[in-house]
Amino acid sequence: MDHLISLKEWSPAMIRQVLDLARDVKAHPGKYRDAMSRKTLLMIFEKPSLRTRLSFEAGMTQMGGHAIYYHTGNSPMGSGKESISDSIKTASRFVDAIMARLFKHADLLEMAKHATVPVINALTDDSHPCQILADLQAIEEKKGCLAGLKLAYLGDGFNNVTHSLMFGGTKMGMHVSVGAPAGADFSPRPDVMADCERFAAESDGSLFVTDDPVAAIKDADVVYTDSWMSYHIPKEQEAERIAKFMPYQVNAALMAHARPDAIFMNCLPALRGYEQTAEVIDGPQSIVFDEAENRIHVQKAVILMLCGAV
Repeated sequence: MDHLISLKEWSPAMIRQVLDLARDVKAHPGKYRDAMSRKTLLMIFEKPSLRTRLSFEAGMTQMGGHAIYYHTGNSPMGSGKESISDSIKTASRFVDAIMARLFKHADLLEMAKHATVPVINALTDDSHPCQILADLQAIEEKKGCLAGLKLAYLGDGFNNVTHSLMFGGTKMGMHVSVGAPAGADFSPRPDVMADCERFAAESDGSLFVTDDPVAAIKDADVVYTDSWMSYHIPKEQEAERIAKFMPYQVNAALMAHARPDAIFMNCLPALRGYEQTAEVIDGPQSIVFDEAENRIHVQKAVILMLCGAV
């Protein structure tokens, strides 16, 4: 059974297949309007969502299918009265694919272990592959390619988006640069860096990790940032984290070190005055809403491919 758990497990060829299909889905949606006719996607949510729910649910509807929103807080699985394995074995008898947005990556792995239908990671504390596939689609649309581009990420290096960007970028031949505070709490995980060094060697890309924001962003084609306060971060850590990350805020002065035609990205939600300034996210170099739109196109492609509907 094929799943989308993390881009670490997907080959460059699989990523390319999805990106090419997503491009066709976006350009010719009518071709796919009945591709998931009478098919059902179960959407399991443990974490809050705007873009994820809307894009998956609307995507299934636009392909002639149906999506069920299922919040774990109102279920036996969420209350601990039923095991994940029993819940997923049961759900697999009713639906054609399962999408899950969870806190613990281990819970997603448990779902995939027992599912007899495709499982799609819509975000865990470890990985956010659907977002990064949408990001890669947006970059390719704006820049015409992926290989050889420099992608600079500024901010919290120890999070799911950073790690997934590193996987996706290095697998597709990009030069990924991460600017984050030094220390195990803020830098990318050592095992992720080791994997991405290997992927970069295979794709002619590269990986560069530094605590110098200017060195990270210098001559970048793509500048990316993410929230400093992810869902799992306690509120009492906010002031400390703001102070730690403020040197990595993407503002006009820092953007000036990137290439003049660099594009700016944030996977959203975004707070102006924190990880970026309003002049950047609302300025002409920002493609954050193009990036957000692509969630629906690339997720349609993922569903179609995993379900064998193309």
